[in-house]
This record gives sequence, C-alpha cells and structure tokens, in this order.
Amino acid sequence: MMISRQLLLTYLYLLIYICLSSGVILFNKWVLSPKYFKFPFPITLTMIHMSFSGVVAFFLVRVFKVVAPVKMTFQIYATSVIPISAFFASSLWFGNTAYLYISVAFIQMLKALMPVATFIMAVLCGTDKLRRDLFLNMVLVSVGVVVSSYGEIHFNVIGTLYQVTGIVAEALRLVLTQVLLQKKGLTLNPITSLYYIAPCSFIFLFGPWYLLEKPEMDISPIQFNYWIFFSNALAAFALNISIFLVIGRTGAVTVRVAGVLKDWILIALSTIIFPESTITSLNIIGYAVALSGVVMYNYLKMKDVTAIQLPIDNTADRATKEKKVVNIYKPDSSIDSIDETIVGGVAVGSLATEAAAVDEEAPLIPSSRISHVTRTQTGGLSSR
Repeated sequence: MMISRQLLLTYLYLLIYICLSSGVILFNKWVLSPKYFKFPFPITLTMIHMSFSGVVAFFLVRVFKVVAPVKMTFQIYATSVIPISAFFASSLWFGNTAYLYISVAFIQMLKALMPVATFIMAVLCGTDKLRRDLFLNMVLVSVGVVVSSYGEIHFNVIGTLYQVTGIVAEALRLVLTQVLLQKKGLTLNPITSLYYIAPCSFIFLFGPWYLLEKPEMDISPIQFNYWIFFSNALAAFALNISIFLVIGRTGAVTVRVAGVLKDWILIALSTIIFPESTITSLNIIGYAVALSGVVMYNYLKMKDVTAIQLPIDNTADRATKEKKVVNIYKPDSSIDSIDETIVGGVAVGSLATEAAAVDEEAPLIPSSRISHVTRTQTGGLSSR
C-alpha cells in the first residue's frame, strides 16, 4: 500500500509540473497578446516575475529559514552570479518578446534548438567535445526545425529572431553556470538560486525597460490588474518548486520525458485557446524529426554519464571490500577516518559528481540528482 501511495504521489507531482509549465506559457501569451489582455510589455512582465520571486525567496531564506543560504563571497557573486544573471534576464526578455509575434506552438517547435545551442556553446567554452554522433544529432534537430519553420503559415522573422536569441542566451547561461559555479563546488537549489539571481536580473532588465518600454507605457493607456499579475508571477514561481519536487522523487530523465509530453499537450492546447495559430502537417513532421534528434541526444548524454559512473561504482565497491579486509586482518584507526575512496590519486566522490553534472534539466541552476533543477530550459522561474 505504501508503494502505491508513493507512486501515486509521484504521478501527482508530474501532473502538477505539466499543468504549471503549460499554464505559465499560455498565461504569458494571453497577458502579452495584443488580442487578449493587451499588455504588450514583455520586459515589464519579466521584471514583475523577478521582483516577486526575489521577495518570496528572501522570506524563505532569511525570515522563515526554509533553506540555508550558501557561502557566497563577493568574488563569486561578481564573477559568477552577475554574468549568469545577465544571460538569464536576456533569455527571459527575448523569449517573452517572441510571444508578441509568433504562436505558442511555433515557439515550442523552435525550442527544440535548445540542445543545439547548448552543445555549440559547450564546445566553444571547452566543457564538451565535438563528437560525430552528437554532431549528427544536432544536424537532425536543425533540419527538423527548418522544416517546421518552412511549414509555418504565420512565419514572422522578428519573432523568430527574438526566440532564437533567447535560446542562445539561455545556452550561454547554462554553460556559464557549469563553468563558473559548478567548478567552484557551489550548488544552488531553486529557492537559493532565485534568492541570488532574481534581484540581479531585475537590475539588468531595468535599463532596457527604462529605454524601451517606460516611454511607451507613459503615453499608452494600459490596464494593470494586480490579481492577474500576482497570479501570473505566483504560477511562474510555483513552476520552479514543482520541478524541484519532481526531480527529488524521480530524476532529471523523468522530467525530460514529462517535458516531451508537455510540449505535445501544449501545442495542441495552444491551437484551441488561440485559434489564430494554425498548425500544418509540415509543422508536425518537422517537429517530430527535431524531437527525435533531441531524444537521441538525451540518450547519448545519459549513456555517457552511466559509462563514467559504473566503473567508479565498481572501483568504490572493490575499495570498500578491501578496506573491510584490511580492517579484519590489520586494524588501523586511521583507515576509518577516510571519508572518500581515492583511486589513482583522484577522489571518487568528486569524480562521480562531475559525471552526474553532465546531466542537465530545466529552469534555473543545472546540477545533479535532487539539487539538479534547471535547464530546461527551466526553465525556468521559467517564463517561457
């Protein structure tokens, strides 16, 4: 009975994640669309998300002490958090602006380019190697997106450029997170990441908002419904927490699978809620081709992680057995004080962590296992 109850709870978390992720995207489109809520100010909407998440994260960390803050020095904040926040703010800004020009369905199809952009940035930054199998997958994804774009009836160059630019900014953020934070041994969960990154992202967005949107807001009659924006920001914040809960019970792979299901559901729902967005057979064929490349890419990356972890686990087991033998035949109190097995001068624990760090997922800070909460992407505070 306990097992079935736990399984039921896991499915419930997955359902909540799919509903929140789809709901936030459709909600943002509805708010920004000039045909519906008529609030065509994506930077303002993103700033509302950042301010709300920053305030809530502050209370959770400093007042209610739900989670403890990490040891953040000024050097780490200046050299790591600030550039990551800049790209995070850019990805949300450009991604939300795309809603003004292209449909939700086509945006989801363009998001299939995310692994391509991340792979290219990782190779350029030296965190990944240019491999033939991964490169062929990226070509397959790119061809699928091109076919899908060709079949788009309401194709808009400006909206497509905004979305692709947002994808590139998100890819840079993900790579910088791995290079600047993970290499320093700093792991942030969704709450602490919002605590540090959201205020900084808000500041980065203030300049573009002041130059681009404030003058238009001063002269344009706009409706500012506090309940609408509060519920929108709350849903975006809840999405990050739901991903954290899902990964804590299942894993990043399950979230990826749920994300694929969510994308198809979202494309179907968007055509019902927003009738002006039409899907053609060429759209579907192109997206299916791109998605097959994404699935294969995820499989190859997970295969790499497994290949690295298995030898380490086997070596650690052998070392543990040898340690027990030594303890039996040659007792030595110094052996018991060793916290991690050393193999060939390399700490197995840290090596395993590096292997697990290859696995990425959605909204904010990519990490591993239960503290692995981004990409996805992620996205996250995912406004996309």
